[in-house]
Amino acid sequence: MRKPYACLPENSKGRIYKESDTPYRNEFERDRDRIIHSNAFKRLQYKTQVFINPKGDHYRNRLTHSIEVSTISRSLSKALGLCEDLAESVALAHDLGHSPFGHAGEDALNKCMDDFGGFSHNAHSLKILTILEQKYASYNGLNLTWEVIEGITKHNGPIFGDEIKKVIVDYNKKSDLDLANYPSAEAQVASLSDDIAYITHDLEDSIKAEIITYDDLEELSFIKEIIDQVKREYKNIPSARLIYEAGRKLTHHLINSLLKQTRENITKYSIETEMQIRTLGKPLVSFTKEVEEQIIQIKKFLYRKVYTHHRIAAMTFQCKTIVKELFNLYTNNVELLPSSWRQMIDLNNKNDIKHLVADYIAGMTDRFAIEQYKAFNNINFRNINI
Repeated sequence: MRKPYACLPENSKGRIYKESDTPYRNEFERDRDRIIHSNAFKRLQYKTQVFINPKGDHYRNRLTHSIEVSTISRSLSKALGLCEDLAESVALAHDLGHSPFGHAGEDALNKCMDDFGGFSHNAHSLKILTILEQKYASYNGLNLTWEVIEGITKHNGPIFGDEIKKVIVDYNKKSDLDLANYPSAEAQVASLSDDIAYITHDLEDSIKAEIITYDDLEELSFIKEIIDQVKREYKNIPSARLIYEAGRKLTHHLINSLLKQTRENITKYSIETEMQIRTLGKPLVSFTKEVEEQIIQIKKFLYRKVYTHHRIAAMTFQCKTIVKELFNLYTNNVELLPSSWRQMIDLNNKNDIKHLVADYIAGMTDRFAIEQYKAFNNINFRNINI
């Protein structure tokens, strides 16, 4: 049963462009469907999570990651009496703005755009949802509800200062996103579901890729306890099943912590309305202190052992090179952009050109970026996109 503080679709602030209701879906379900049918969502299947897409069919990519985040978000929201449809929509769209090659691609694009406001995948998600998706007859973007847009933009919390990119400022003038306050509890759930999903599946994928070993995991005592428990329950369990079972137990451990602490927070702060959550001045949805510390340890471990591993570092270097060289190539040779993109810019405005090139590259999948890079560097006429 939904609680009084849930963010309900019938109370939505609506959309920029007014539309008639649909009789078989609430407005947040409708947003979820629009996100799933978007081109940007389809492209997530060929965008890196940690391991570059061509390296294996069973590693997570941005699409499978987003789906995992959405399922955790729905489960948590249902358990807390929140609106699972809103949490699901935010979760499915939270990574739409990621460039090819994961954070390596984002870092490279951000460097390329240093003098022009930088590049943020979070702000770019908003740009995709409000401008760059162009399939509906009546407007650009997906015309999502205020609550879904707000949740995607602010799922990590209030936005201040340099974090407020131009696209956010421009949209905020049309529809005030209340940037200084926290988003709905549903958006907060989606944000922490992202943490739960990626730290567990990055550990699992890293074992599969032989980037780390079970011996490495022993430095995380609470994970060692989980692994030892699985081994006691299942004698001679194969490695692939062991890491999956351990990942499942770790996921449940994190979920139970979040539910326990969030319920305590609801009681402690006497939460009765949605607005109390937004103006609380701190996140309502959180883990217990013990588990927060465990999550910090896992993130530090992943950074030291996985994200900076020499194999990952070599791949990161190559990916950044591809993004930087494509950026310079298109910026200095605008005629190489598809005609539909050239029509969107003022060719006499350098600022306009750089922003559009960044948008074009950010939309690329890993494989498309690699193909274009090879085509222009190897002079392979068959592979050049025209």
